[in-house]
Amino acid sequence: MNHKDIWIEEKYEIEKGRTLKIKITKSLEKIKSEFQEIEVVESVSFGKIMLIDGVIMLTEADEFCYHEMIAHVPLCVHKKAQKVLVIGGGDGGTVREILKHDNVKEVDVCEIDRKVIEISKRHFPYLANSFDDPKVKIYYEDGNEFVKTHKNEYDIIIVDSSDPIGFAEVLFRREFFEAMFQTLKDDGIVVTQAESFFYHSEIIKSLFFFVRDIYPISEYYYTLVPTYPSGVIGFTFCSKKYHPINNFNETEALKLNDLKYYDKGIHKSAFNLPFFAQGYKY
Repeated sequence: MNHKDIWIEEKYEIEKGRTLKIKITKSLEKIKSEFQEIEVVESVSFGKIMLIDGVIMLTEADEFCYHEMIAHVPLCVHKKAQKVLVIGGGDGGTVREILKHDNVKEVDVCEIDRKVIEISKRHFPYLANSFDDPKVKIYYEDGNEFVKTHKNEYDIIIVDSSDPIGFAEVLFRREFFEAMFQTLKDDGIVVTQAESFFYHSEIIKSLFFFVRDIYPISEYYYTLVPTYPSGVIGFTFCSKKYHPINNFNETEALKLNDLKYYDKGIHKSAFNLPFFAQGYKY
């Protein structure tokens, strides 16, 4: 291999015999926080990339595919969301999208690792500048503990988490979803990162095994992100009142500007799963 050829390799799936390799030009910053290793690299095809413990968190080229879908789907369903909680989301992309909705008055961000936000501000300011908005308040706390002390407070909770390994594993447990149910107002919605239906069927099945017992409405939807495992990443949609299709507010969706992925057609089609995956949520 030419000494100028430097590649990173996605580590999350490597033990299962599958990986993603991306050619990079240099490492821009690498630190070890109290919780994890965080690295930012410059790539040939995807721009800057953030990795946490060797796993790709985001790239400049395709971050919008994820952030637009995790934020706008619940915000275009809830009728009057004013207070939103983001658990994780230290890069700022989800908050950037939430702030495009004029009805939102407060955004609380619960990010356990302040180093993620610090690095994002240095290398991804077009995402992390969202934290400077006066509507946004940051809590450097454990999200699992945070929701236990805020009852009946939020219209929407968005869990923008890493994969269910290490300290993030608790965010995929029944107890966490039960605590979030109590943290929501009577018509609240929870959306969480929920892995790929191509690679992680057992995780999705285990989630919906208990989610459907807690929330009156529970659905799975997905988006396409080339640099995530299998190119597909899904979300749970858990609601006390609103159905993601029957209560979809097209007027709110049409008001949004500066989008690259989400629109009213994508909103509806994202819940239409391939035949082989339709049974994972039952």
